Amino acid sequence: MDLLGTLARTRATLRRHLLRHRRLLAALLLAGAAASSLPVLAPPDPPTAAVLVAARDLPAGRVLAPGDLTSAPLPPGVLPAGAVPAGSPPLGRALAAPLRRGEPLTDVRLVGPGLATGQPSGAVAVPIRLADAGQVALLAAGDVLDLLAIDPRGAAPSRVLARAAVVLAVPAASAAEDGALPGRLVVVALRSSDVYHVTAASVASYVTYTWSRS
Repeated sequence: MDLLGTLARTRATLRRHLLRHRRLLAALLLAGAAASSLPVLAPPDPPTAAVLVAARDLPAGRVLAPGDLTSAPLPPGVLPAGAVPAGSPPLGRALAAPLRRGEPLTDVRLVGPGLATGQPSGAVAVPIRLADAGQVALLAAGDVLDLLAIDPRGAAPSRVLARAAVVLAVPAASAAEDGALPGRLVVVALRSSDVYHVTAASVASYVTYTWSRS
């Protein structure tokens, strides 16, 4: 009987404690349930795309080499158009414009056909050789030029080859190029109707420029 009485008294005591602290126990149970559901309710990580970015500051004209680029995940909301995906770095291609460390590489930052993107319809990217390398050093991407042909012998008057040609890139002069040919290469956007006259003159004449207001 004493054992049964002791059990009865213990149950009564526990019941009184549970009733007294029922609100605290309920709050603790709710908190535990909420904590256990957090991993389920948390939104998933946003999708990303792995693209190539500059591993360090890179100058215009830089011929890309191993170590110049690295991979970085970017969410779609900040992914620039034409970003070069990771996995196939364009080694050996020259930069048309500088890249800051961490800046994504895009197609229009590489010397090549993609440079004409954003130019008027029918424009093409063309490398031409200006006769004076010092004049090329004065140019930067975005300059608008009128291209002129001058007869170095003075036998013919100068003539306008193209108006409002946009400078797309000024590649760095290579060591192999120095001394081999006069002048220096520059990449410009030309109307397709001007391409033949400009490229032919760059071989046979002294091609120079004036800055255009267009």
